[in-house]
Amino acid sequence: MNKIYLLNNDKYENVINFPMIKINFFQKKIDLQAYDALIFTSKNGVRAINEIDKNWIKKDIYSIGQGTSKEIKKYNANLVYTAKSSYGNSFALEIKERLKNKKVLFLRAKVVTSKLNKILIEADIRLDEEIVYETTCRAYEEKKLIDKNSIIIFTSPTTVNCFFKNFKWDKSYKAVSIGKVTANFIPPYVDNIISEKQTIINCIKIAKTL
Repeated sequence: MNKIYLLNNDKYENVINFPMIKINFFQKKIDLQAYDALIFTSKNGVRAINEIDKNWIKKDIYSIGQGTSKEIKKYNANLVYTAKSSYGNSFALEIKERLKNKKVLFLRAKVVTSKLNKILIEADIRLDEEIVYETTCRAYEEKKLIDKNSIIIFTSPTTVNCFFKNFKWDKSYKAVSIGKVTANFIPPYVDNIISEKQTIINCIKIAKTL
């Protein structure tokens, strides 16, 4: 079987971890008492706020997808909604009516690719944002090469950008991207398959068929 490289640290059988990004958490004071609900669009946001104030678990929690919800459940937090779609814009449309008359905090990365915040504000949701972490690219020496005929799983737009900062694409490689947003960042010359389900598990299933 061809080697499968997953560009993050999540462990799966017969899959090689090859993380592309580093996460830097910000230490800051946040007054959670002012909010009725919290929005998370990644598990890193969950990890960040847990280091800042463990009382976050008492708030109504809105999560973008199964991966983030799994992280939230580790802390026995008050998860009230998991998105049907793992795209930020669609997530915003799903929850905007649910957030009416609530004071809401979006705990986010320094750079976001969706318009979730704009959509909610335009829907008259009382939304504040706190940047609680940032992602930066890892630097790899050119000698650490990926084997020919490998399948590479891209899990976010950032992993795409960081990969191509480090490596040249070999025509023998195949790519699997976790969704349409990530796929939009992949160069057109890359042989890429988009996972219909926005989960790493499904990406791996696809990779194992290639």
